[in-house]
This record gives sequence, structure tokens and C-alpha cells, in this order.
Amino acid sequence: MDVIGGKWKVLILWALDDRPRRFGELRRALPGVSEKVLASHLRELEADGIVLREARDEVPPHVSYSLTALGRSLNAALEPLGAWGQEHVLGRAAHS
Repeated sequence: MDVIGGKWKVLILWALDDRPRRFGELRRALPGVSEKVLASHLRELEADGIVLREARDEVPPHVSYSLTALGRSLNAALEPLGAWGQEHVLGRAAHS
């Protein structure tokens, strides 16, 4: 639970599911996350072996983030939880 704890980590994982993204892309994909929190969570996910940070030596610097094999397997494990949330939480809002 430590790996995915916090409001934004699972959303970061899902945002990286389909392709690598740059920091700015992730920020736009996650409205409401601060730059500081996003950077911190990305560092933690990288330290846990979930996210890979790739920096290319260019001007301007090009840094992208992607899921490792471990990150992809974690996303696969989280899919049923996401489906449950859509069915029960979002479905409840529709019935209100």
C-alpha cells in the first residue's frame, strides 16, 4: 500500500499506462496536482521501481516517464479496483 498510497499515485500510474509522458503532459493529465507533489510522487515511484525516468541530453532537456514491467503489472492488478469504482462509486452518483 505504501507504493500506491496518496491521492495521486494511482492516477499517475493510469496516466502512464498507454505511453511515456513528459512532466508537463502528466501535469495536464492530472488537473489539481501541484508541481511539487507530482515531482515527489514520481521520485518515489521511481525509487520503488514502478516508474522509469529517462533523461535525454538535449537543449532543452527532455525527460520522460514510463512504467517499468513492475509498474505495468501493478496497473494490471489495479484494473479490477478501477472497474469496481466505476461500477459502484460512479454508478451510485448516476442513481442519486
